[in-house]
Amino acid sequence: MLTGGPLDVLTGDYLAELTMLILGRDRLKNPDLGYAKTFLRQLEEGLGLAHERGVRIVANAGGLNPAGLAAAVRTLVAKTGVPVRVAHVEGDDLTAQVDGALTANAYLGGAGITACLRAGADVVVTGRVTDAALVSGPAAWWFDWAPDDHDRLAGAVAAGHVLECGTQATGGNYSFFARHDVRRPGFPLAEIAEDGSAVITKHPGTGGAVTAGTVTAQLLYETQGVRYVGPDVTTRLDTVRLTDEGADRVRISGVRGEAPPATLKVGVTRIGGWRNEIVFVLTGLDIEAKANLVRIQLTDLLDGVADATWTLARTDHEDADTQETASALLRLVVRDPSPDRVGRALTSAAIELALGSYPGFHVTAPPGPAQPYGVFTANPIPSPEVPHTAVLPDGTRLPIPPAAPTSAAPEFQAPAAFEARGSGGGAPGGPPAGPTVRAPLGAVAGARSGDKGGDANVGVWAETGPAWDWLHRTLTVDAFRALLPETDGLPVTRHELPNLRALNFTVTGILGDGVASGHRFDPQAKALGEWLRARHLDIPVALLPAPEATP
Repeated sequence: MLTGGPLDVLTGDYLAELTMLILGRDRLKNPDLGYAKTFLRQLEEGLGLAHERGVRIVANAGGLNPAGLAAAVRTLVAKTGVPVRVAHVEGDDLTAQVDGALTANAYLGGAGITACLRAGADVVVTGRVTDAALVSGPAAWWFDWAPDDHDRLAGAVAAGHVLECGTQATGGNYSFFARHDVRRPGFPLAEIAEDGSAVITKHPGTGGAVTAGTVTAQLLYETQGVRYVGPDVTTRLDTVRLTDEGADRVRISGVRGEAPPATLKVGVTRIGGWRNEIVFVLTGLDIEAKANLVRIQLTDLLDGVADATWTLARTDHEDADTQETASALLRLVVRDPSPDRVGRALTSAAIELALGSYPGFHVTAPPGPAQPYGVFTANPIPSPEVPHTAVLPDGTRLPIPPAAPTSAAPEFQAPAAFEARGSGGGAPGGPPAGPTVRAPLGAVAGARSGDKGGDANVGVWAETGPAWDWLHRTLTVDAFRALLPETDGLPVTRHELPNLRALNFTVTGILGDGVASGHRFDPQAKALGEWLRARHLDIPVALLPAPEATP
């Protein structure tokens, strides 16, 4: 990013729900840690070049100890002799106030970053800020936006949300990945304008691609509802408009913002208990009967274990020409408050069935000890109760007041016609005429999915107006549940984003206690959208891509 082209601010998002748990365990071992150590190694390589080119660096790598990371950066500055000024943002860590928490951190906005940059900082490290704050904070500094410039801030938040996962915006993890060479995608950048609009692009000559589709996919990622609530501004995702401005250039414009809520989100991680797992390999015939025998044989052994979950993955194929493709996987996951009940004694006893169980008995790994698992929850706290503080390069501690939750300007209310059709997707028309054929949803729609604590979101979008008309009418909540039976019985909410020709589904509780608890095979729901795209339903033939001509 430093050598590939012009740049004013280089940002880095180092934190996720699972990261906070990992950093919390680091801090237990050494109170001086709790930050992303990789940031220092990267900074040592690029600090001189950044200074030479006048590039500010803003990163949330401070994690649970932004002051400690800032001190380590100053030590690095003294070692390298690069004359840069270092500041940090703190106040998010509320662990001492939450009983039983390993970590408890409020999601701060970008105002502390703005203050540090205004005071002349070249490097700003933070603790837990929102991912998009790493972009909206520098943008507010550059253009001197006021806290109530809601539309401008919302535009920068939209750009920040696109950038936060790096190459996911340039073709990485993209439904239509075969369209581009994504073996080494370049990182995205945003050219932000004074009015809050932005062009998403990448340095010339880098791999991957920036298209309306790759940007749409990232806009839908891990969001819930049309209002993307943040500590500085509430961003109306249903007002986002995308315009293709040529090769690898997509403009984001029209974003409207509303005042933020009066509370901040606090992410809390706890040690939830201990877990272990065994994966039995079942080969050839009678897979269900073999799985049932193992379950019966372990019934007494699992008596008293708080939670034991069996999953049979039918990866086997009939008359397979390799042993691996003739095999299915039976996975047992056990969790308990006590490590003894799910420790090596249990896994060893399971493997000792080897000479007296189903034919072909073997497992994928030797017996192992129990491992601690984490639980993530999110709770609101009144914004004034969080001591958001910018520690400036000269050591001055500057309190950052919370953004006003109300504004003299009226809240943006979209007219009914706008809510119905948006300005880009068009009003849904009648269903396409003509015959239908049974085909996968992914033939006409892309998807991107992810996690928010114990919930999952699945964003689905169409690339054309007719496909959007059909998707909007067809993919109801009931249809979504029918296509993904594992969501049955769970609350599912559908949100409409017609400007993006997209639907966004929130599935509450499907991930249990969150990624660190290892509740599911795919604990962060990263592939939930791809499962949805692989499901078959009746699709109008007119919407399907034309078959390739036979040579």
